[in-house]
Order: sequence, then C-alpha cells, then structure tokens
Amino acid sequence: MEEVCLNSEPVFDEGDEYDVEGDCTVAEHDDETEETQLRKGPPSPTVGLEFDSFDEAYDFYNIYAKEQGFGIRVSNSWFRSKRKERYRAKLSCSSAGFKKKSEANNPRPETRTGCPAMIVIKLVDSKRWRIVEVELGHNHQVSPQIKRFYKSHKRMILAAKKAQPPPEPVAEIHTIKLYRTAVINTGHYEYPNFSEIEGINPVDNSKHLELKEGDAHAVYNYFCRMKLTNPNFFYLFDLDDDGRLRNVFWADARSRASYSYFCDTVAIDTTCLANKYEVPLLSFVSVNHHGQSVLLGCGFLGHESVEYFVWILRAWLKCMLGRPPQVIVTDLCKPLQSAVSEVFPNAHHCYCMWYIMQRVPEKLGGLKGFEAIKRQLNKAVYDSLKIAEFETSWADMIKWHKLGDNKWLQALYEDRQLWVPVYLKDIFFAGMVPIRENESLIAFFEGYVHKHTSFKEFVDKYDLALHRKHLKEAMADTESRNSSFELKTRCNFEVQLSKVYTKEIFKRFQSEVEGMYSCFNTKQVNVNGPIITYVVKERVEVEGNEREVRYYEVLFETTQVDIRCICSLFNYKGYLCRHALNVLNYNGVEEIPSRYILPRWSKDLKCRYRLDHNTGNIDVYDDPVHWHNHLHKRALSIVEEGAQSQEHYKIALQELEGLLNKFNAVDNDFV
Repeated sequence: MEEVCLNSEPVFDEGDEYDVEGDCTVAEHDDETEETQLRKGPPSPTVGLEFDSFDEAYDFYNIYAKEQGFGIRVSNSWFRSKRKERYRAKLSCSSAGFKKKSEANNPRPETRTGCPAMIVIKLVDSKRWRIVEVELGHNHQVSPQIKRFYKSHKRMILAAKKAQPPPEPVAEIHTIKLYRTAVINTGHYEYPNFSEIEGINPVDNSKHLELKEGDAHAVYNYFCRMKLTNPNFFYLFDLDDDGRLRNVFWADARSRASYSYFCDTVAIDTTCLANKYEVPLLSFVSVNHHGQSVLLGCGFLGHESVEYFVWILRAWLKCMLGRPPQVIVTDLCKPLQSAVSEVFPNAHHCYCMWYIMQRVPEKLGGLKGFEAIKRQLNKAVYDSLKIAEFETSWADMIKWHKLGDNKWLQALYEDRQLWVPVYLKDIFFAGMVPIRENESLIAFFEGYVHKHTSFKEFVDKYDLALHRKHLKEAMADTESRNSSFELKTRCNFEVQLSKVYTKEIFKRFQSEVEGMYSCFNTKQVNVNGPIITYVVKERVEVEGNEREVRYYEVLFETTQVDIRCICSLFNYKGYLCRHALNVLNYNGVEEIPSRYILPRWSKDLKCRYRLDHNTGNIDVYDDPVHWHNHLHKRALSIVEEGAQSQEHYKIALQELEGLLNKFNAVDNDFV
C-alpha cells in the first residue's frame, strides 16, 4: 500500500504503520495545541477525567498507550439490555488475560501475560464518560522504542477537539491520513510518485463536504475495511490546507474490472448534484453485456466548480490506469463540460438528451400553448432524420410560439451539437442514451438514494445496491448461457444472433427483426460505384393509434458488405436496425457481417477475456497487489466456465478445494 496525503500534513509519522480494524473516528484539531501536547506527551490516566464520548476516551487511552509502548483493547463492556446502550467499559493492555488453549497441531505462541494495566470508564449523566478505575502498572516490558505496532495503534487517530465549536454548522470536520491502493498498469507496472499524485489535486477553492455526526466515521471506516480486504480497492481523499475534506473518490475491484470490458461509453451521473441532494454523489456508469447499468466508480463532490470536477475526473482516470473512455455523457452542466474538456480532450463529450427533455415542463410549463410547444419540440428532437429537418422544425417552433427571447431554449440551441441525436449519428453510445420519446434513463442508485439520504446512510446502502446489481448480472449470465431463446420469425438473422447475444440484447435485436415486416417497398434510388442507396418505407405509430409512413435512406457497399442507415440505430444501440436488415435481405445476404456483431453483447464475453501479453511474467513483481490482480484475471475464466453447468461447477469446486489444501500444506511446512 502506498501512502498519499493530499494538501495536508500527515497525521502520523512517516514511519508509522496504519491499518484499520473496527471503527475509525476523526475530528478537527488545533495544530498548535496538538503540537505542544505531543512534545510534552499525553497525560496519564487518572480517576475523574471525563470525555464527551466513548471514542474520545478510547483515543485518549490509546494515545497514552502508544507513547508508553503497549497496545490496548476493550476487554469488557456493559450494556443496558433494552436499548443496547453501552454504559460501562474496561480498556485493558493488549497483554491482559490469557488466550484459550488451542487444539491445533501448531498453535500460535502465547503473547499475553495476564497484564493488570487497565482503566474503567463509565457513562455519567447519560452524556459524558468518566474514568472510575485506573491501574498503570504492567507485568511485562513496555517501551515506545520497540518497533511493534499493535492493532489499537493501527486504528489510532491523533486529533483533539477544538475548544470552540466550528463557525459553520458542520458536526465533523476532519484531518485524515490517506492510504490508496497503488495503480496497476497492465502493460508496465509502476507506482505513481508523490508529485504525480499532487497533480491530481490542484484545487484552490475552500469549499468542503458538510458531514453530519457519524458520517465521517461511516465513510472512512468503510474505506479502511475495503482497503484491508481488497488490494484492488482504490480511493482518494482531497483535503484543504486546514485538513477539511473537499472531495472523495473510490472504485472497488469489480468496477475496475468492469471498465476493461465496458470503457467505450461512460456516463457521469450528477443527478444528486443537480437535485441538491444531501449527499453530493457523482457516479461513473456504463452498461454491461446485458444492457444493465454497471458502476465504474463514485465520488462525493464538495463544490460544483471546474476545479473540483477536474480533481475527481483525474482521480477516476488515474484509477483506470490512465485509459480514457471514447465517449462521455453528462447532464447539461457547464463546469463539468469544462472539466471534461480539460481531462479528456480527445473524448467525445455529449449531453444526455433525456435529462434535458425531463426539464421541459419545469422550464416551459408556464408558457401559453405549452402542450403545442412540447409536441413540436419532441418532433424536432426525436423525429428529425436530417440536420435540415431539425433546423426547420426548431425555427418553426420558435417563430410560431414567439419564443425568441427564451434564454433556456437559446442555450439549448447553441449547444445542439452536444445533445440533439441528429448531430450525434457518428458517435457510438452503446445504448447509454435514450433516443426515443418513450425511453427513460434509470440511475444506478435509483431507489437507494433520496433527497435526504446522509453520507452514513448511503455507505450502508452502497454495498446492498452493488450486491443486488451483481446478483442480477450473474443471474442474467446463467440465463443467457443455459436458456434457449424463442424464435419469432423464420429469418436467418434471428437464428444467427440467438447463438451469440445475451438474452436481453437478443430480445432488443429481435424486435428489429420483427420490425422488418412493418417495412415495405425497399427501392434502389442511386448507384455510385459499389455504393447503392436504397429508400425503405416504414409504417410507424404516432400519437394515439395513428400511423404514418416514414422514409429511411440506407447506403449499401457491395464489395465489403458495409451498410449504414440514416436512423443510425447501430451507433446508438449497438445492433442493426430493421431498415438495414431489410436491405441486406433484399440483396440476398443471409448472415449479418461480423463487424456488426459486437463482442460487448456476447453471452460469453467474460470467457473470451484474454490477459495482456505484458502481464505474463508476473514473477518478477514482488508485490501482493500485482499478484492479486494477475490471479484475479486468470481465475475469471475458470469462474465463468465453472458456472455453465452442474458438471463444470463440481469440477471447478473440487479443483479449488484442492488448491486450498495445497496452500494449507505449504503454510504448515513453514511453521
């Protein structure tokens, strides 16, 4: 693990080791007071000393213990049974008592000595904790010079509360020593140096996250727990010069692995920011091979400014090994637009049309003739197949309803090339952007976050949300591999892709195959060398039960069997439209060319995953983080194959259990 402390002085000495087991609490401190106190050393525990909380009493004794050279633990606690509220506790030297006798073949040596050193604290007046008993003597050697780090020291927070409350209504403001999982580059293993990390963090603003009581404890404790259990867990904290938390970014191992599959198009969801939620959540989202949303990282943003957005985008890019996405989709947010341009200068940045159209009632609802305005706006945005059609429809709407002075519509028109579908036909969106009036967009944390969700509540729900999403993906994987898909036509295109696509993507493609029968009168209108232009007529439903005939131009290149429809469904959704299928069928093409069958929709996508050739010689890297990353990739194909049938499952399980037995045998040989 690599220590990273951004824009603040470290809380611990550089030589200290810091891991967390259990809870962590941090609080604002007065630098001068703390510095003086550290020079003098913490006071000895005495009967009658009082503290504002159990954690403060624990930290006091822990600081004293570290200075003396011993660790501590909670050896006993008393609770009120009805409310489960702790009202008394005994904090003992870590060498107190004796361990139970182990019946193992090679038991660990006894480290406890029955040491009597301890303090007893008691809750008084239902709000303060008082030391009521003290024993300072030890029956073993203690010394701060002994380079041994006890569990309690690994969870220590050196901070003292200010005498005066903070001027702003923030219950917890924090100085945090940051640990971050080292970035692994699959082609060239390298830890970024400190100057590189500083480059992530050029924020000059003084805004910070407003955390309520318990928020910092929950968030930081979650990150510490994940860091201990998952070497590929990545997080960064951004602190101002006073140690206050401004921004946070994190991504778990699954998110980092998912990015290797689904990095083509990424949406940056700022719904919580736009709607002024209590938790300023920003999430990076893509879609998996089932068309389900998949999380690629999260962040808390302290202030909606260019500098803060730049910090969090750079943190995400660093987490993803410096590999930017091809397409980035965001809400209409000017500071975020500027940040995307700075951090991802070569990516296509687009606004999500769905977010914009959702604001139409809010922005235009008070205007006279709103329903007519809305219909004409929808027609211009959703139905225009050519730029000239959109420009004409938009101009007519503005003219007929006298909207020339409407600032919101003016701004939308100026940015039309960033959000109107007719301008975005050459960009691949992988189904991330709704392009039809009846399509909607569901946020990744929909149902888990509401306007008044606190930081603490979000952390509690975060794992639940991810667990359910992962379970949903695993069930879809199993169903796609083991189910036979119902065919609804006798078209060979349907048969062909039923063997390749996942169930959900196949159903979407299947609707296009069925839609071929609503197309008629495919007609050749132009020939330019090997390129033939066709016009396909289609009957489409409009408002109510009415139908109208629309004309779709399709270009067909005969030598390479390339095809392009003016509706550009392939770029929007990732599979061919009914109009293109009609032209292929018209020309006697019986199978869809492989270039139009995207691997990202394949039911065996994860089984196809191949390691980068540069990671083959992993033995030269003497680092558990690299070992974990390499083994995870190797094991992934085994897991996917093992889940395909009961026979495969039994074989995989038997072999894995055999490996564990071998590991145990190796460990026993070294004892």
